[in-house]
Order: sequence, then structure tokens, then C-alpha cells
Amino acid sequence: MAVVDAQGLASAARKLRISPPAVTRAINELEAHLGVRLLTRSTRSVRVTEAGAAYSESCRRILADLAEADDSASDVQGVPRGLLTITAPVLFGSMHVMPIVTEFLQRHPGVNASCWFFDRVVNMLEEGVDVGVRIGALPDSSLQAIRVGSMRVVICAAPSYLDSQGTPLCPGDIDNHITIAVGGATSESEWHFREGGELKTIKLQPRLRTLSSDSAVTAAVNGFGLANLLYYKVADHVKEGKLATVLGNYEPIALPVHVVHREGRHASKKSRAFIDLAVERLRANPVLSQANEGAQPS
Repeated sequence: MAVVDAQGLASAARKLRISPPAVTRAINELEAHLGVRLLTRSTRSVRVTEAGAAYSESCRRILADLAEADDSASDVQGVPRGLLTITAPVLFGSMHVMPIVTEFLQRHPGVNASCWFFDRVVNMLEEGVDVGVRIGALPDSSLQAIRVGSMRVVICAAPSYLDSQGTPLCPGDIDNHITIAVGGATSESEWHFREGGELKTIKLQPRLRTLSSDSAVTAAVNGFGLANLLYYKVADHVKEGKLATVLGNYEPIALPVHVVHREGRHASKKSRAFIDLAVERLRANPVLSQANEGAQPS
């Protein structure tokens, strides 16, 4: 698993604090025992074979079960301990989850934490993640979810831009404005609005497209145009007057925010303790409590 995660023999050896030949010998012995090639090695890279990928997923689940067994044994002493793995979107994790993690670790010296902040949906069951924070509708799964609030999706711009270009009063006015979009290489973007109780979509050609939301925020703050972003990404700028939200009466229903976990009623003590703290702190967070029932007028 160290070789798969590190995508290399030498890097796995450093992680395990053993010599590269020892790692190579262990892999060779494992492949000989199984009678199948798990990794394809070259001088420059290590690739997982189809059989290796399936085997690594099984090993990951087994290791997660062993860790849970260790945690359960530790729970007998009534003290949270062990490694807690947490996932959240990158910026939200940095701004709103990390303070909860550090507070939790200060409370529980027997616990270590690993934070996986990605702008992708982590498969918590397969990747051994204990607790996650998800923004948006949840697909059907075996995960347990606790709702902690809602997140607005807002159109915003710098006051200087609105002063020079005018404030859009309805979604149709967007065509007359410079727009900033976050997304891939496609030239077209879709912005969603709620009008007359129905969800409507406007397709537009953004003047500026960027892969990172923080760079879109920078462009908006600098007065370049209108941006369509999750509210938490611009909340501080709105509070400071650097950005203003527009078309508030047309905002789509706010997205639900949940704390999710994979262990159900059998959750380890470390997971239960973190979930309790995270739910308490996130429900008290004004960025999440502002829009629990949907759009708010600007």
C-alpha cells in the first residue's frame, strides 16, 4: 500500500523508513506468493496493474478494519486515540474545518489527524477516510450524514465594477456584463437562477475562465466582472465591502452542507468525539446558518 500511495519504490521506502531493496524484495515475494504481477516497474515509474488495483482496494479495506479494531480496543479505556482522517473541499477545509481539527487535537492528545482537502469527492469507504464535510446534494450511499447548514451560491462583483457597468437587476441582464467563470477548458458556462419558483439556466461565454476559485475571487475583487461562487469563498470580502452580491432574489436554493462518516453507530470514540465537535462548530458558523432555507435578498 505504501508503494501504491507513494507511486514509487524509493518514495515508499522513505515513508516506511526502510531501504529500497527491502521494498523491492517484499513486492517480489508478494507477487510470487500470489502468482500475479501487481506492479509494472520501469526506471522512471511504477504503475499498478489491474490485478494490483483490485488487490490494493481489498488491502485498504483490511487495513481500515484493523485500525478500527485498534480504536475499538482503545475505546475500552474511554480515551479517543489513534489516527483520524478527515476530508473536505480545499478552501472550505482550510478556512472552516482546520480550526475545528486543531481545537480537537488540543483537546485529545492521544489523537493524530490527517486532513485530505481536495476539490473532488473522496471515496471514504475505499480510501479509509473517517469523517468528511460535503457541500451539495448527497448521492445514495452507506455513509451516515448529519446536516449542519446550507451554502448560498451567489453572483458578486466589486462596487467599482457595479458603479461603472451598472447593477444587473434580473438574470437576463447578465448578457450585458463581463463574467468570470471557474471550470475546465470548455468555452461555455452555465449559471443557475430561481425565478417564479422554477430553476432556470443561463448559458454564457465568460470573458475570463480559471481553474481555481480563489483566482476568480481575486479577479472579482479587482473589479474585472461578475463571478458566480459559493458564498463562503467571498463572505469576508462582502463583509469588508470589497465585493457586493447581486441578484439575491434569483439565487437558487442553497446547497446543503453535511458532516458525513462511514462508521454508523459503531463509530470509534475518536470519530464520535470529532463529529460532535464539528457539528456544534459548523452549525454555529454564520456562513452556514445564513441561508438554511434558500436564497436571501441582496
